[in-house]
Amino acid sequence: MLKEFRDFIARGNAMDMAVGIIIGAAFTAIVTSLVDDLVNPLIGIFVGGIDFSAISFGLGEAQFMIGNFINAVIKFLIIAFVVFMLVRTVNNFAKMGKAAEKAEPEAPKGPTSEELLVEIRDALKAR
Repeated sequence: MLKEFRDFIARGNAMDMAVGIIIGAAFTAIVTSLVDDLVNPLIGIFVGGIDFSAISFGLGEAQFMIGNFINAVIKFLIIAFVVFMLVRTVNNFAKMGKAAEKAEPEAPKGPTSEELLVEIRDALKAR
């Protein structure tokens, strides 16, 4: 069982997934800073200095943090847009690679086995 686990971890898929998770966590920190430190203040300028994280209302003892939800939606939209741009770029590179493969002229094909046999037969007849 330990050998199977080692083989699973050593496979490229598990390593790729681990790298993706680590980069995703780092990217989340960047997007959080972008939204909290740049986007929200910029939006606040246009809407009269409103800080989204401060928007909330209470109902009894429950506190509804609508501003935090708005920040989460903004973060999601930014991450979704960046992922869309990455996928779009990768797809364009893939299309360019396929187009380059198709653009290469095919090597001229030689005679088939039947054609060679016919030539040999004709050469033997000519003797």
